[in-house]
Amino acid sequence: MTSRIPFNRPFVAGKELFYIAQAITLNNLGGDGHFTSQCSRLLEQRYGIPRVLMVPSCTAALEMAAMLFELEPGDEVLLPSFTFVSTAGCLVRHGVRPVFVDIRPDTLNLDEDLIEEAITSRSRAIFPVHYAGLGCNMPRIMEIAERHGLRVAEDAAQAVNSYQDGRALGSIGHLGCYSFHETKNIICGEGGALCVNDPSLIERAEIIRDKGTNRKQFFRGQVDKYTWVDHGSSYVPSELTMAFLYAQLEMADAINARRRQIYDFYRKALEPLAEEGLVRLPAPCGPEASNFHLFYLLLESQATRTALMEHLNKEGIQAVFHYVPLHSAPMGRLHGTTVRDLPVTDDISGRLLRLPLFYDITEADQERVVEQIGVFFRGVHRRF
Repeated sequence: MTSRIPFNRPFVAGKELFYIAQAITLNNLGGDGHFTSQCSRLLEQRYGIPRVLMVPSCTAALEMAAMLFELEPGDEVLLPSFTFVSTAGCLVRHGVRPVFVDIRPDTLNLDEDLIEEAITSRSRAIFPVHYAGLGCNMPRIMEIAERHGLRVAEDAAQAVNSYQDGRALGSIGHLGCYSFHETKNIICGEGGALCVNDPSLIERAEIIRDKGTNRKQFFRGQVDKYTWVDHGSSYVPSELTMAFLYAQLEMADAINARRRQIYDFYRKALEPLAEEGLVRLPAPCGPEASNFHLFYLLLESQATRTALMEHLNKEGIQAVFHYVPLHSAPMGRLHGTTVRDLPVTDDISGRLLRLPLFYDITEADQERVVEQIGVFFRGVHRRF
């Protein structure tokens, strides 16, 4: 019986289990111990970020960003509708209105040319999302934000270890938010990081992360006792999680190289279908511009995507679509707004299909994926 090929599979790349055992022997499992510090320091040094705070998820990092920007009910934040719910959910919980802006048809990222028309007197921030590990046009977005007095928080959940003009994604906006969920390139099950690129936000970020207390200042000897001084929540991850993550961070370049190999295999093998006009492949990108987070196909229609997805699933291959646009979701219609229709978002979201891509997928499994896509177009779909 042919084995099933999952869309994603968690993996061990280096010393994860050894570091977990080490964390146990250090008797500090609750958080902010040796491995949390090591993860923060590695990210700060590698990506040139003034302060990196490890958190339980990218959702937590986005929630902290909303608090650090002091967003209030009635404020507006610009973001794409083609994103995960957390990008908007962190705003709605504060009574902030998400203003959805369309995406570019080439990169599927926030269309920088449509941002300014969405800015109003209530606009306070922009939350660009780097889709599939490829960056938004950050120089243009930062220029627009500066001109209009807006803050920028990069949702870089999919873009850890991707760069733009020599700068790490997540290190360019006032804040950046990383994810280490098991579906990402670098993983620890559930985990994230808040990149604090504006030094003026560091002290308050530490307070918000530690339940609204000045505990960090106390341990540094800056105050003689710690107490409740601000809003906050429990945004400190477990040491066991951070021990696993530190081993993955050590292997970041090797993980990127492996994912590029998988990505390039798909691109080369599926190029004939693209030349026939049967599928569209992701926009080409250089080795540093992307971390090769995912590989997708754009089909001619939603019906074709559904049929191909069903065919692959029948053959034991799990391929999935990405995002029901937030502006069309019940909560998005209730709490969000747009200044114009979002035709690219509506079109792309209905035609995009993501292929299995994980660290230890075999070439034989990739060949099987490609073969079954070919079978679909030759026989089931009757296009060859």
